[in-house]
Amino acid sequence: MSDTPETEPVPAASPLERLRGHAWLSPAQWRRRLLFWTGAVMVGLSAVFFAKAADFAFELFRGVSSHGWWVPLLITPPTFALLCWLTQGAMKATRGSGIPQAIATLEVEDEAFRTRLLSLKIAVGKMALTLGALLGGASVGREGPTVHVGAGLLYSLGRRFGFDEPAAAGRFILAGSAAGLAAAFNTPLAGVVFAIEEMSGTFEHRMSGTLLTAVIVAGVVSLGVVGNYAYFGEIAAGLPLGRAWIAVLLTGLVGGLAGGLFARLILPSARGFRGFVGRLRGYNPVVFAGACGLALVLLSFLSTHGLYGTGYGQARDILQGHGDTGPFFGVLKFFGNIASSWAGIPGGIFSPALAVGAGLGGNIASLMPGADHAAIVLLGMAAYLSGVTQSPLTAAVISLELTANRQMALPIMAACLLARAVSALVCRVPVYKALANELVTQYEEERARRESPVAEGNA
Repeated sequence: MSDTPETEPVPAASPLERLRGHAWLSPAQWRRRLLFWTGAVMVGLSAVFFAKAADFAFELFRGVSSHGWWVPLLITPPTFALLCWLTQGAMKATRGSGIPQAIATLEVEDEAFRTRLLSLKIAVGKMALTLGALLGGASVGREGPTVHVGAGLLYSLGRRFGFDEPAAAGRFILAGSAAGLAAAFNTPLAGVVFAIEEMSGTFEHRMSGTLLTAVIVAGVVSLGVVGNYAYFGEIAAGLPLGRAWIAVLLTGLVGGLAGGLFARLILPSARGFRGFVGRLRGYNPVVFAGACGLALVLLSFLSTHGLYGTGYGQARDILQGHGDTGPFFGVLKFFGNIASSWAGIPGGIFSPALAVGAGLGGNIASLMPGADHAAIVLLGMAAYLSGVTQSPLTAAVISLELTANRQMALPIMAACLLARAVSALVCRVPVYKALANELVTQYEEERARRESPVAEGNA
């Protein structure tokens, strides 16, 4: 007879317990899904409100500035200075486009760091201060800030309801960012590609459903409120094989060089010309920001319709082949965007970059009278955006969705890939990644300073 005790048989799980244990029927999983859907609805509504408010703010600026050429001199420089002053201290996280802040929070799994960059206070402040920038005529966009707002809303919602573990919080941030871009441009596919290519760098299978659901819900909300539309209208442009494909080479080279130069100039550095600009800004940031606003006004005097706002109207006119923006609009808008970026005020670079690309594309189209004008302008927009962000897939998909054009897919992808390669020769690190690395470095330095007295005391 064996001395080994007999084990009690394990009772079989009931059908109800087996159902609860299934991932699809798990209460915790459903709670998370409901939060994602609710958050995506909030992001979609916020994006629509932001878009309407941005248009209203800029139209108000245009209406006031139409009273005389001197009016922007009284509005724009003081607005830049005020916004710089308001973004000192606790509101510093509202500066710039907001995409680097979202990327940095994906890399640093510190709750205090994430809350500092993505709190509801920051999200609301980002929206309000970007509207203030457009009200003052700044050459900025709302799409990057919408990504920041989307990430902040979903992160705050998840944290409020207990999903504050680092991995779970990261999923909320990523989904909120994708939903923000999708709702801002009404480009759902671009939202997914942007999250994969720019925000996370990799595609995890377990995130696919989360991303798609958030983007779809936010897109449906935007669609339900403003209807089904293409950002620049439906552009029936084509570029047949042959000599016209020289435009792919030209726009890729020009867009890559100009986009890489822009990215390089707005990145901080301790050396060379950028180091000089940084030291000049450091002496008195508020006065420097006001000087940047003055530079934007002076540059606008050289342009037919000014360089203020997102540049959406000028880009649409160039793309549709009518309107008189002047031959130097692309170059002047390029410098106007730099002035607004150097000021350190809230605002994105997506729409202004598309305007610069449209201007440069129009210049190239004038050299090729036999080719489709709209097709070359569209190539210029996509190539320059790819050169600035070094995200060719995102730039290509956004350009195609913004114009409801499918036949330009191959030329646009070719131009974007070429522009990304050329841009990397000028600016080695993608602009959003480099700015996010600056935030991460600052965080690590702050943490090292906090921990050093403790380390010395223990020694």
